Amino acid sequence: MPNSTASITRQLAAITGIALSSCAVLAQDAPEIWLDRMANAVTSTNYQGTVIRRQRGESEALKVVHSIVDGVVYERLVSQEGNGLEIIRVGNEVHCILPDKKSVLVEGWNNKSTLFTALPHSEVVNTPQYDLSIVREGRIAGRKAVLLAVRPHDDYRYAHRIWLDEQSAFPLQTELLNQDGEIVEEIKFADISISDSIAREALDPSIDLDGFTWYREQQRYETVEGATDWICDDLPAGFRVTSTKTTILADGSDQAASTHIHYSDGVASVSVFITPGEGAEKSGWAIVGTANSFTVERDGFEITAFGEVPGITVQRIASSMLRQ
Repeated sequence: MPNSTASITRQLAAITGIALSSCAVLAQDAPEIWLDRMANAVTSTNYQGTVIRRQRGESEALKVVHSIVDGVVYERLVSQEGNGLEIIRVGNEVHCILPDKKSVLVEGWNNKSTLFTALPHSEVVNTPQYDLSIVREGRIAGRKAVLLAVRPHDDYRYAHRIWLDEQSAFPLQTELLNQDGEIVEEIKFADISISDSIAREALDPSIDLDGFTWYREQQRYETVEGATDWICDDLPAGFRVTSTKTTILADGSDQAASTHIHYSDGVASVSVFITPGEGAEKSGWAIVGTANSFTVERDGFEITAFGEVPGITVQRIASSMLRQ
């Protein structure tokens, strides 16, 4: 009996030691520091691997190669299913290669990641709309990882669960969850290699583009930063205007002018597009990937709110836009 008691005591001590050691690892950095590290990792890490992306119940596998050369982003994403869509990014230009159409679409691109489009950042700790916490440790794609949770306090925004590589803070798995805890989108690396450099040929198209037709985006519009007389009269708590732009025809005509207002709460964002109406009733819902969209007609204008947020959020914002 004494030996049995001593054995149990040693086991409990060992378990307690492991638990304390795990807590110590988790407590090394505050959640906001992990978010800052993640933001830096997304923009500076060279990597390649296989990604499984799930959106609204459908999934696809992608091969991805990402490299930073002299501050310029080089990236290649290749769909492993369907028509074999291939996306090549060089800085602010993206080539969408459609093998079945023997065509290449060339478009401008902003500075955002083509893979991670809705990651929160450390500003979340300064807003009362979310709780931020480190949940536990685990393994993703064979690497040690830390699970970070961003939980909203209301139904106007989604929750985030992010598994960060323990060594680099690179996001190995991200989940966007709705009000019922259902996954709206999941991006998960099945395998990944993080390295200092990527071979240049790994970023080249995997197919010969001879004979392909190239279609380049026409710059018919000019965008001007500036104020607007449109406001949201019933904006959900925490959201605020982060930018306002007016788009006009490049020839100087204002007949097709449109206004773009961007709202953010530090994690979620909603874009509102206001354009002159065409007389036809276009009010209603739309779903594009993980984003919800709601359109209303008011005073001769078509107002569309669009974002990776619950449907009630875009409906409330679009329906409460007023002209001062």
